[in-house]
Amino acid sequence: MGTSVRAPENVQYARWIPGATSSRVAEASFLSQSDLFASLPAADCLSLAAAASLREYSRNDLIFEQGQPSRHVILILSGCVKMTQIGSEGSEVILWLRGSLDAIGIFARSTPVLHSCSARAILPSRALIWEWTRLHQSPYGAQIQNNIGHIVSERLEELEERFREVATENVERRVASAIGRIGHQVGKPTSEGMEIFLSREELAQLTGTTLFSVSRLMSKWSELGIVRPRREGFVVLNFDRLTHISGASGDDRPIAGCLRGQS
Repeated sequence: MGTSVRAPENVQYARWIPGATSSRVAEASFLSQSDLFASLPAADCLSLAAAASLREYSRNDLIFEQGQPSRHVILILSGCVKMTQIGSEGSEVILWLRGSLDAIGIFARSTPVLHSCSARAILPSRALIWEWTRLHQSPYGAQIQNNIGHIVSERLEELEERFREVATENVERRVASAIGRIGHQVGKPTSEGMEIFLSREELAQLTGTTLFSVSRLMSKWSELGIVRPRREGFVVLNFDRLTHISGASGDDRPIAGCLRGQS
């Protein structure tokens, strides 16, 4: 059971889009490409799109909070969301970064539970939302629950891999691996390289290290021409050198998330 955590007083909540029912055919096409609705016919995806609410989030909008009851299934259409968890002593860690075609607010159980983490947009984002109970009681409920089981299993495997990295790899290699993994999730292609809107503190939270260690690495990599620090993130100038530091081949890094399915 998640720990109930109060939201900061200055938190910005997302707004509903009035009459947001346009482009349902395009949204149905997105649904058919998502793991959440895998194996469902196009006609069923169109029905699901029509039954969904479309919602947009600005940067830093809170989507749901750790400890709150889980009442909705959310499919991200565009943008990027960070999933964070706060410990008993108040320290925060980033568990996931989720983007286009990713489902959040899902659990392997068929009944709603409490959210084990919080979700917050780190880029302007759009999402389709369904009530958890209605979705699972629909004619597609069994297939959707089966798909959720596969998604949760894959995410557990990723967590196991990241735990192995924390336990066995040094900080430099671990941070390089993380950037290689998330570069295409929170990145924006520029003439210089891939700009990542992730602060040094957030990168430290994601990799289980300290802000000092990340800052030291960024300074070192900047001198080597691997990254260029920015006010609210950094630009990766040379992914090949980061891949060499991480000790992994480029093909091992999943290209998924916030840039997937976007122009």
